[in-house]
Amino acid sequence: MSEFAFELSLCAHLETTTDSIVARQLGGGVAAPGKRVLDTVLVEQGPAFDARAAITPNTIPDAAIESDAGLGRFRDRGRVLAGPPRRVKSVVERAVEAGFFERERRDGREYVRQVARYPDDWFGRIIAVENKPDLGRPGALETQLRKDVSLGLVDEVVLATESYVTGAHLNRLPEPVGVWRFDPDSVGDDPIEVVREPTPLPTDTGGIELLERHAGRADITTVSPEEKARARRRIAERAYGKGWRTYEFPECANASTAARGDCHCLPHCSWYDRLVDPASDCGLDCPGYEAADPPEVDLHAERAETSPWIAEPDGRQRRQAGLDRFG
Repeated sequence: MSEFAFELSLCAHLETTTDSIVARQLGGGVAAPGKRVLDTVLVEQGPAFDARAAITPNTIPDAAIESDAGLGRFRDRGRVLAGPPRRVKSVVERAVEAGFFERERRDGREYVRQVARYPDDWFGRIIAVENKPDLGRPGALETQLRKDVSLGLVDEVVLATESYVTGAHLNRLPEPVGVWRFDPDSVGDDPIEVVREPTPLPTDTGGIELLERHAGRADITTVSPEEKARARRRIAERAYGKGWRTYEFPECANASTAARGDCHCLPHCSWYDRLVDPASDCGLDCPGYEAADPPEVDLHAERAETSPWIAEPDGRQRRQAGLDRFG
């Protein structure tokens, strides 16, 4: 099974069997978020999860959360957001599109306010899962996991594999990293065998982030607890808005859907008889390609049905109607 198919199968299983928000392919760095991409992320619910879910189904921009916009009265956007005008405009556009800001114009100037108070404690633990179905081809696995452990951005790090895990494998991995053996084809029984439990990482202290590795040296930077806290919120927000169904079904007669637990919209190819990555496996160059309409699937509806994510929150407009008296 390809790493993509393995990853989707694991995400579907975790979404079906936990109350966490499940997402995939998220930046896992602080100083350089894009230099470390986390395969699968589980964001556990915090005390104020329902309050966050009631605001918007989308990712809220970090700059909007930290702005001085606040509730109640509309405020000049230039006074609530710092930075060049182009950046301020971009943040406002994204926050309005996400449903976190609303705006109005007066005398040629733009004013904004939040639709609701942002609940900082809406998420709990964050668990990162590195997917490596074949340990015979580890690639940069050890380096990636050492990055995660030294940074301590997430609460737990787990390696998920389909391979048989030996003592030699375990000895090469950082000790805090947990190990799951996941069987994506398992039916009925729990497909996850816990080979080693993860050790919690110190997320409330500073960390060391590996930026680049060169011959004989490595470029690193220290990360403060405050920077880690902001990055954790960024990961949680991105996970909530993005989820793991980031694919589109191809326009092919052989494209179909496959099920895993309560998830029934995994991309399957009847010609190959397996799960596929539509972005790389499908298209005009595929020998099994037959032009046709793509399968009728609603990935957002399935996510809303099988996870705690809310596609269309109730009450936001009513709350904003009440705020109008402060305008």
